[in-house]
Amino acid sequence: MKFVDEAVIRVIAGKGGNGAMSFLREKYRPNGGPDGGDGGNGGSIYLTGDSGLNTLADFRFTRLYRAENGEAGSGRECFGKFGDDLIINVPLGTVVSDVETAEVIGEVLDERQKLLVARGGIKGIGNARFKSSINRTPRQTTPGKMGDERQLKLELKVLADVGLLGLPNAGKSTFLAAVSSARPRIADYPFTTLYPQLGVVDVGESSGFVIADIPGLIEGAADGVGLGTAFLKHLNRTRVLLHLVDIAPMDQKDVVDSIEEIFAELKQFDSALAARERWLVLNKTDIVDAAEVKAQIADVRERINWEGPIYTISAATGENCKALTSALMERLNELDAEEADRVATAKAQAEMELERQFQSETQVKLDD
Repeated sequence: MKFVDEAVIRVIAGKGGNGAMSFLREKYRPNGGPDGGDGGNGGSIYLTGDSGLNTLADFRFTRLYRAENGEAGSGRECFGKFGDDLIINVPLGTVVSDVETAEVIGEVLDERQKLLVARGGIKGIGNARFKSSINRTPRQTTPGKMGDERQLKLELKVLADVGLLGLPNAGKSTFLAAVSSARPRIADYPFTTLYPQLGVVDVGESSGFVIADIPGLIEGAADGVGLGTAFLKHLNRTRVLLHLVDIAPMDQKDVVDSIEEIFAELKQFDSALAARERWLVLNKTDIVDAAEVKAQIADVRERINWEGPIYTISAATGENCKALTSALMERLNELDAEEADRVATAKAQAEMELERQFQSETQVKLDD
């Protein structure tokens, strides 16, 4: 199925059923009174996460979604049936926004998570509900309300822990195939990868992470050159970026120039993404000697003042790939622990603030 990461749809929630106008007419109950029942609420529309989907392609063909209307009430105080809710499955990582207002409604990140995007109309009230001691024969009802109608933009941002960056033919797809069960298309010409690919990396002991490969970037990508930067948004959810660099490119391109070229495009696209933790990985070390590898590492550190680690691998032979994925897993665990500490600290601070407010209010009451 073709990869599609954006779609626009229209959703129309169900209308509420009208309240009924009715009076009881029975042979032995001449004063039966009003018995018009309420209508039913209209159905709402929800988006729900489905891990079996990885594209928004289905929304190219179906663009209008309607929930069921509520039924009208009837005599003998019979309520109308509520309209059924409409559940629309979307891939995990889907961001939903209102086209008219540009407001972000929410994100679908978890399996079976339900996100309300259009609320059904409220039911109408039948005349039986208006009966009172001073109005024994009310002829008043209310109609059902219309449900929400809105145009939605769906944008898919894939969920991955690690994202791959690099020029075309840097070996990103080969690396993905070497460390995961993913089987991306691999060829010796640029832009073999045309859309994001995901792979699950198993590092043993029931631990692992998801890695995302996107089409390669070239100079001028932010201005639409090559495949542009449209796929960079799929790295927004990643926690670590792996910047793969071809240590021996066929066009003899300078390694440092290649690194700076990608970073410039990344920074122009999104400064926050450019500030994310980024690891340098020099690939294709199997086709150069050890002395050349050391020289390239020294040149990179000197010319761009790179203080972080520089990993060297051969994705084609698998050399050092396992060590790299193990280091990534360790770092991701550290980030998980840091996030847990931040959450615990924020919770403790909130509890302390509530306690302080309680003590302050208690003291005010004692003073009074």
